[in-house]
Amino acid sequence: MQSTRLFVLISCLFCTALTELHAQPFPSKLIRIITSEAGAGADLFSRYIAQGIAGPLGQPVIVDNRGGNFVIQARELMAAPPDGHTLIFGTATMWVQALFEKVPYDPVADFAPVAMAARAPNVLVIHPSLPVKNVAELIALAKAKPGLLNYASGISGSSVHIAGELFKAMAGVNIVRIPYKGMGPALVSIMGGETELMFSSAVGVPPLIKAGRLKALAVTSVERFPLMPDLPTVAQTVPGYESGLVLGLMAPGKTPTAVIRRLNEEVVRVLKTPAARERFLAEGVEVVGSTPEEYFAARKADMERVEKVIVTSGLRNTN
Repeated sequence: MQSTRLFVLISCLFCTALTELHAQPFPSKLIRIITSEAGAGADLFSRYIAQGIAGPLGQPVIVDNRGGNFVIQARELMAAPPDGHTLIFGTATMWVQALFEKVPYDPVADFAPVAMAARAPNVLVIHPSLPVKNVAELIALAKAKPGLLNYASGISGSSVHIAGELFKAMAGVNIVRIPYKGMGPALVSIMGGETELMFSSAVGVPPLIKAGRLKALAVTSVERFPLMPDLPTVAQTVPGYESGLVLGLMAPGKTPTAVIRRLNEEVVRVLKTPAARERFLAEGVEVVGSTPEEYFAARKADMERVEKVIVTSGLRNTN
């Protein structure tokens, strides 16, 4: 009996030693950040963060652009080991899309929040040729011509899509949605006159407005946006209206807490610098740099709010 116990003890000690021998400190290899198409807001943030954390972590950090539906990006993340070396940087589309349709992931269990990086309102922009000066005139025109106006949108569940459909429901107008594969193509369509209006994210839009290629009517936040203080809010015309963009970094769901903490520390360090705040405010977003817990709570609250919008407005399975 004693010899058996001794054998079990030695075996346990051997296994523990072997595990410690093969355990590698994080990070031990190249880190990959999966994100949206090149040039989009998530891509810009991903590259800024990648450059900022590579040195302190002692490993290369690359950005892997995957355009189109978020499901494509999610599949890449779920196929990777949950060790912190593969991350995803995206928007609220990852959890909102699951409220619209069946997706091959659990929006809560399969993604471990690292940090909310930034947030921004959407901006209601129109093609300069559209004969309206404010939100009230846009609503009047839409009601006078039901089904004749259209708006450019990204994929189903994106902040641009939710903003547009929420506006239609709350303002009582019939505006046709024209979906595109991403923000870039949607913006090109409205600047080219193919579409007439858009609830664009504020990322990268200010220069286009200043250049006269787009005309801004309002922002979708509850209060006026510091970068565009002269613009009224949609809520001033449509009481209770609110929509916006959330950008954040996530890891696979079973990533160790210690790895999440290390990543959060480095990401927040980069985002909290004055240079980062100035850089991204100029792009139309407010830097956040949250804890994992704060990001999780914000995600949960947003899912509850958006689901109510989807149910009450009949948006489920919108194509």
